[in-house]
Amino acid sequence: MSIVTVQLGQCGNQIGHEVFNAICSDVHGTHGLCSKKENESYHDACKERFFREEESEVPVARAVLVDMEPKVISQTLSTAARSGHWKYDDRSYFCQKQGSGNNWANGYSVHGPRHKEVIMDLVQKEAEKCDRLGGFFTIMSMAGGTGSGLGAFVTQCLRDAFPTSFILNHVIWPYGTGEVIVQNYNSVLTLSHLYQSSDALLVHENDVIHKICAQLMNIKQISFRDVNQVIAHQLGSVFQPTYAAEGGLHYSKNPLGDLMETLVPHPEFKMLGLRNIPQMPENSLAYSTFSWPGLIKHLRQMLIANAKMEEGIDWQVRPPRLGSSVPSSHSTNKPLHFNTSIANLVILRGKDTHTVDLGSFRDPSLYTSWLNPQDAFNAWKTPRTFNKYEKSASLVSNSQFLLKPLDNVVGKAWNMFASKAYIHQYTKFGIEEEDFLDSFTALEQVISSYTIL
Repeated sequence: MSIVTVQLGQCGNQIGHEVFNAICSDVHGTHGLCSKKENESYHDACKERFFREEESEVPVARAVLVDMEPKVISQTLSTAARSGHWKYDDRSYFCQKQGSGNNWANGYSVHGPRHKEVIMDLVQKEAEKCDRLGGFFTIMSMAGGTGSGLGAFVTQCLRDAFPTSFILNHVIWPYGTGEVIVQNYNSVLTLSHLYQSSDALLVHENDVIHKICAQLMNIKQISFRDVNQVIAHQLGSVFQPTYAAEGGLHYSKNPLGDLMETLVPHPEFKMLGLRNIPQMPENSLAYSTFSWPGLIKHLRQMLIANAKMEEGIDWQVRPPRLGSSVPSSHSTNKPLHFNTSIANLVILRGKDTHTVDLGSFRDPSLYTSWLNPQDAFNAWKTPRTFNKYEKSASLVSNSQFLLKPLDNVVGKAWNMFASKAYIHQYTKFGIEEEDFLDSFTALEQVISSYTIL
């Protein structure tokens, strides 16, 4: 089944471009470990998901590009075309001459309704070019105006127009400091609206990715492109084809559907986080060897200690003891900083994946008490390596990983709201104080639900 990617705003368009690049370079890479037949079926499954063929024989990304300013879109279109490996459809984009000025309300209440028909017409056309539509993958920032405000509006339109299709929003969480004065307002409004219309939110935190660039990739002057390439590598490691069943012979047909079935057992819990190991500069790969037991041990500890990368993991954090007399959700035995999970998915790529013991991820103490651990954990595998890594593992997790950042954002936004700071910038575009209160209430409920897991 095919995925239509909707790239929204400057951030969404720049990351989307790097995602298609990462996928394309993975498909065209050399993979001596696999048979010709295996490589062909992997190639075909990937192409059906993300690209379509045209007369020129250069694969065309199944994507719609939306921004209120033309500069980033024209750069994105031309850079992709120059690669010679893939391109965007040069009729599948929409831009205007004026942005949203970092104002969520301008994107949501003004640009959205004004341009709804044209944008949704582009999406409809792209969807009709799929033999089988698996759903939509939107990429957007949470802090700005177009990506967040227009992104929330477009997501609602997707839900209305395609009620049975899966929608996964990829959301970039803003830096904790130094972005936009109203970013906490924009974030609260974005998240509360997406929570209503999306099936799941896959979140990347800018601060975390920046740290990965500095500490794992050894990049001295970190650019937006460096950050976006790390994000794209992680996304590619999840969305490239895998066998969803043990000993499977056919690559999974419906990646978004499989992801939702595996990780979102209840509509109250939609926050997904992503960890990927190893992650290192390409020139270090030739000198590095990895064992599956070592990778799995690190990945599990990253999960339970809520570490976002393999450096600096707190190895003191342990799962709570099961069988205490206090219900597990309020257990006095729950260690400080332990990250309780609802569901986890481990994706293994490369050599000898069939030998890997994943029993440690089936430990009931990792999970909330209301789900059977057998249902809460899944593994997808493929013997095909990913982007030059002989062995690599990704973990997509529905857990308490975002509780602290979410609580911080809601708290900061509430403090500003209580002193009526900048509210007039939103009310002039039709977002009332009551809309803010509804958003705060919705997110307080999400925080409460994740807190008592």
